[in-house]
Amino acid sequence: MLGYLREDGKKGVRNVILVCYLVECAKFVCEKIVSKFDDDIQLVGLSGCYPNEYTFNILKAITTHQNVGAVLLVSLGCECFDKKALYKAIIKSGREVEILTIQENSGTKQSIKIGSLWVEEAITKIKKVPREDIRVDELVIGTICGGSDGMSGISGNPAVGKAFDRFIEDGARCIFEETGELIGCEHIMANRAVNKKVAKDLLYAVQKAERYYTTMGHGSFSDGNATGGLTTQEEKSMGAYAKSGSSRISGVLKPSLYPKSKGLFLLDVVPDGKELWAFPNPNDTSEIIELIASGAHIVLFVTGRGSVVGSGISPVIKICANPDTYKKLEEDMDINAGKIIKGEATIEDIASEIYDIVLDVCGGKQSKSEILGHREFALGYKYFDNKINCF
Repeated sequence: MLGYLREDGKKGVRNVILVCYLVECAKFVCEKIVSKFDDDIQLVGLSGCYPNEYTFNILKAITTHQNVGAVLLVSLGCECFDKKALYKAIIKSGREVEILTIQENSGTKQSIKIGSLWVEEAITKIKKVPREDIRVDELVIGTICGGSDGMSGISGNPAVGKAFDRFIEDGARCIFEETGELIGCEHIMANRAVNKKVAKDLLYAVQKAERYYTTMGHGSFSDGNATGGLTTQEEKSMGAYAKSGSSRISGVLKPSLYPKSKGLFLLDVVPDGKELWAFPNPNDTSEIIELIASGAHIVLFVTGRGSVVGSGISPVIKICANPDTYKKLEEDMDINAGKIIKGEATIEDIASEIYDIVLDVCGGKQSKSEILGHREFALGYKYFDNKINCF
């Protein structure tokens, strides 16, 4: 595998340009700029005029991600986002960056023209990013499950867990998440912690999720889960837990924080403090973005009912847990874990397929979502006290 060597020493498996709107009022101009180019130019941004620490940190992590080669920041001009601070962070990372302010560039048409010219120049510049071999022990791999059904927890999720064990044995950093879907599994995970502090963090993260969901009057069990054959929260939790594998858990992360050591990490995605933010995980896309913001080169997405979302920053690999769903959505699915259900493959067989396709995609092969042009992005508001947990 050949990676893109960044000035901070990290290596990316893609070399994309981000066009980032700093307020919804600038999104139209960004969309027009992106529409002039191919799939290597990606749209990201924050709709709100008032960012908080979480939204700033997510955008900072995304725009300095190892898969990103250049960034165009597009500002209306009167929003409250600290664009200069973000600009300085990107400059420090060694990437190409520019700020385009619509109010200072004669409005929509001229801003689109100026932005498009800058992107054309950036395309030429990032082609000069040096390439170097990238090893498995330099990879960060994330996983989520969405559109789960009664087969997710006995095919796709445990296959990812087996693949995670192998990646961790080879020195990679692996991240699983969805604390709200791990309720009831906290003591099982705590028994796998590398030390007492991590065990305490694991218990805190899941118990906080349970408290948050109870207070807000909702949970992680959806109508689609029930229609797909899941019968209880316990069944769903154990299925979601299966994708963590059996390795020792090295720590708990908050979104936008990079795992400092090799090993397995839980991403705590439920906000800290008073319950303010309604649904902490409103959609699968926001979960993918949080994994990427914590450094994931690639995201393994297990689905039973079928999900088609992807990302323009880090490749998303779809692992379909249900053989019937795979037949219906084969163009969107990378791996048919439903073969386990049919008796045509073992969990270990599918884990090996997952391991191999990760290396292929990191080496340049496009995932199905990349081929189709999926580039979903979602960023809302949350609050985290990064002093609570160890990293």
